[in-house]
Amino acid sequence: MADQEKAGRSRSVRERLAKASRAVEEYYARPFAQAIAREKQDEDDFFMLVVLGEALGVPDPAAYYSAEFLPFVFDDFHEWHRRAGMWQTPLDHMACC
Repeated sequence: MADQEKAGRSRSVRERLAKASRAVEEYYARPFAQAIAREKQDEDDFFMLVVLGEALGVPDPAAYYSAEFLPFVFDDFHEWHRRAGMWQTPLDHMACC
């Protein structure tokens, strides 16, 4: 019984510490959440431009390697080109709208 009580108390302490950790993280991260999300979006847009650069006419010495990422970015392509201000798809061979 003593082992079970210790395990129960240990689990309770861990749960309280995890809850406190989440609260502290939220307290410090909440004011910057919008800026962090915007920065992540900018990085994703840049990555999309690097991967699709050769198809858009930008010379890319690493086009062979970045072509491997095309299947992964295809799902977000429509949102990306709309966000970039291109109302029609800029690529002839990728029809999305």
